Amino acid sequence: MDTESRILLAEGARAFRIHLDEKAEEAFGTYLRELIKWNRKINLTAIRMEKEIILKHFLDSLSVLPYLPRNATLLDLGSGAGFPGIPLKIVEPSLDITLIDSVRKKIDFQRHILRNLGLKGITAVHGRAQDKEILRTMEGQFDLVISRAFSDLRTFLILSAPFLRWGGRAIAMKGKMEQGEIRRLEEGEKGRFHLERMFEFVLPLSTLQRSILFFKISGVGNAHPTL
Repeated sequence: MDTESRILLAEGARAFRIHLDEKAEEAFGTYLRELIKWNRKINLTAIRMEKEIILKHFLDSLSVLPYLPRNATLLDLGSGAGFPGIPLKIVEPSLDITLIDSVRKKIDFQRHILRNLGLKGITAVHGRAQDKEILRTMEGQFDLVISRAFSDLRTFLILSAPFLRWGGRAIAMKGKMEQGEIRRLEEGEKGRFHLERMFEFVLPLSTLQRSILFFKISGVGNAHPTL
């Protein structure tokens, strides 16, 4: 990672009140290098420029950290090249994270990164949230289920419900949200999904609008989601 990129990462993190020590910066440097290398052969992400990866993947992933409790169990649905789960683990080791994605090559990359960085308390699982075996082994195991542009809100919330413990929350990381979309979702599901909090902001050093939505889901523990 060149000096300009390091400054972008550090300043962007500071905007979220996150301090990156030397070890964390080195971890992100390794992550960046390997992502660019693998992306030449495998379509991990359409974002290929170094500074765009830092901004749109690393910093975007870290934006949710100030709102997460320490020591939480977290499931990252549709984690792709490891976002937001791996950046969160680099900065907050107390989180117990499970990454899940249906694309084997993306899981292979995630496992490669986890080995290279020596990260513990984080696991990459190949499969879909709807798979019976995954539902059986992970039902009701998580304080938080998170996704970053994984699907439409309704689908994400339905898929999240079986994995949440009582009192758990589903967190959707999105672009700019319209209030009407959220209202229609809540009304259409007859109160099953309740938006508790929404944080809207602009990504540091950019004009990119983002939203983080925290949902409470009634009837969590139902292992048979209906889309």
